Amino acid sequence: MGTQEIWTTIKILAWTKEYLASKGIINARLEAEWLLCAVMNLDRVGLYLQYDKPLNDLELAGYRDLVMRRARREPLQHILGTQEFCGLDYEVTADVLIPRYDTEILICEAISKYPKAKSILDIGTGSGCIAIALQKRFAVALVTATDISDAALAVARRNAIKNNATIEFLLGSLFEPLENRFYDLIVSNPPYIPSDDICSLDQEVRDYDPRSALDGGSDGLHIYRSLIPAAVGHLNPGGWLLVEIGYGQAGDVIQLFKSCNCYDEPVITLDGSGIERVVGAKLKEKS
Repeated sequence: MGTQEIWTTIKILAWTKEYLASKGIINARLEAEWLLCAVMNLDRVGLYLQYDKPLNDLELAGYRDLVMRRARREPLQHILGTQEFCGLDYEVTADVLIPRYDTEILICEAISKYPKAKSILDIGTGSGCIAIALQKRFAVALVTATDISDAALAVARRNAIKNNATIEFLLGSLFEPLENRFYDLIVSNPPYIPSDDICSLDQEVRDYDPRSALDGGSDGLHIYRSLIPAAVGHLNPGGWLLVEIGYGQAGDVIQLFKSCNCYDEPVITLDGSGIERVVGAKLKEKS
């Protein structure tokens, strides 16, 4: 990408597509467009309305920097600083897990299982995307979110302000800051990757997502073993606990629910690819 050439929008997009594709970027053309939109402060429609416009030296230098970062497999979300989730836009930094579309299933299940919930707790909130998405859909509910990371909570608070959501954010592990607090819904997307599997994850996940948001211990189930029984002491009668899970973990997580002998029969929800994605159960009603 020489600075002496005349680089129009259409020309530089064509070059970038080929370059990023050679570095293993699957949606190379689309990502090239997003990066150029960021540099030129345009949306994609505006970009194509100016397809023959030459980039100036400042735009060219800025774009080159973003393209090089992406070629090193830095996630697009970190470069752009944002990610969409449930129709809302979230700030994303290296301090939080990038919101995934698969997690939207957790939101759908919460709405389905307890549509009139008045109190909701999100354990391990990260960017705050789950808590905020639920607060927007349960307008009258009081929503609380916890995390062990101060840096993550700072991002979550900014996202709540950005999306005009009222959330109570608390620092602490699991239920530590929640003595004598009870909820209709408790949701969580905890770390569930087995420790030995992290080195084999895609580079964009392994090298850029915070390890604390990925590492679920030797078998990936470390947090579930504490979360599931502890939630019993923080659910209102008839309340639900819903958790996102990793591939192949449904059976083990169901057994953790059953071993408490405090929940009704657990249910499994599949994602769009037919993979078991969410397990949940309702607290048994006292007889």
